[in-house]
Amino acid sequence: MAFDKILPQLIELTTHVGEEILSYYKNDLKVELKADETPLTIADQNAHQSIVDALSQLTPNIPILSEESDAMVFKQRSKWQEYWLIDPLDGTRDFIEQTGEFCICIAYIKNHQAIFGLVYAPLTHAHYYGFDNSAHQIHNNTKTRLKACVATQPLRVVTGHYSAHSQRLQAHLEQLGEHQLSCLGSALKFCKIAEGIYDYYPRFGPCCEWDTAAGACILQNAGGSVLDENGAPLRYNTKDDLLSPIFFASGIN
Repeated sequence: MAFDKILPQLIELTTHVGEEILSYYKNDLKVELKADETPLTIADQNAHQSIVDALSQLTPNIPILSEESDAMVFKQRSKWQEYWLIDPLDGTRDFIEQTGEFCICIAYIKNHQAIFGLVYAPLTHAHYYGFDNSAHQIHNNTKTRLKACVATQPLRVVTGHYSAHSQRLQAHLEQLGEHQLSCLGSALKFCKIAEGIYDYYPRFGPCCEWDTAAGACILQNAGGSVLDENGAPLRYNTKDDLLSPIFFASGIN
């Protein structure tokens, strides 16, 4: 896959879908609960359809797995050597609560690894992407190379709003020593570490592969790392469920 050639089309696509999402922002939306009790809005559904339709035309022979896709059994998914993995609106709770901390995530998975990641923050009009050992941000028509920083003192830790109070996370933070704790929604946490704004993002609470793939790929291509409890990089589409393991995202590789 020649990601450098299709990148302009993906940026145009996510910009357009971001405008669709913002057309619903701060409106009185009907919120449904999915089977896993996560929220769903018309913004999620429309963004899903727009991205799937566009990717199907751009790469017609490549499977697409979205958070809003119909359930697909592992027996079928396990045959895929490569596929698109997307979260059309990552941070739906933040979208509903109007924190502004939501994004569009598009990753490309090959042989169980994320080899391309694109994250777009509609509210700030910032694109982040990473592949082939480099990562960049495009904001206000300015392209900047992303380079994760060596950890600072005190350590700048970022977590999600909804996982910040878990007992396991609190115990882990106590072991870190002196640190500054911030909260941020969605996969933007990975991007901000790639920018050098934060140092470390530990994740103990449940999340899914579409929540992690694009952001983790960007951070890794910016010189950082995202490792599971055994110190191994995350792998995708290897089991029946699509839950990500406990992981630790860092600006240090």
